[in-house]
Amino acid sequence: MLNERMEEGLNKQIVAELYSAYLYLAMSAYCHASKMPGMGHWMKKQALEEESHALKIFDYVAANGRARLSAIEAPPAEWDSPLAVAKGVLAHEKKVTAMIEALVETAKEEKDAATEEFLAWFIEEQEEEEESAAKLVQMLSGAQDAQALARVDAELGKR
Repeated sequence: MLNERMEEGLNKQIVAELYSAYLYLAMSAYCHASKMPGMGHWMKKQALEEESHALKIFDYVAANGRARLSAIEAPPAEWDSPLAVAKGVLAHEKKVTAMIEALVETAKEEKDAATEEFLAWFIEEQEEEEESAAKLVQMLSGAQDAQALARVDAELGKR
């Protein structure tokens, strides 16, 4: 059984993961509207992955306590460029990593070894997420003209 502090933190993380999905879906919409369908596809895949993270935490909480959901904040709808989107993804993933790390610390403080072990997967996943986002920033930073941007978009569409 989860204690109140751990349950509350995990419930907040469920909402944060759903916000991530919502954010990446908004980014997908922006990319499609910006004639970057490959990047839009990449962002939609990312949104679905974040939703799966939320459900994984939800299932853990539901099995060990009470899952409670709260309102999800509306994400932005506009960015200055595809590169700005990519930089936003990287910044967001770093924020999520910090949130997961804080949950791990809470689990340690509460002597909740099961939750600490559960969260280990998310720490590893966040390393991959940050690496993927950094690669996205690098790819778009190197696309200096429309032709290069089109090549990057085509590559992102293969995800």
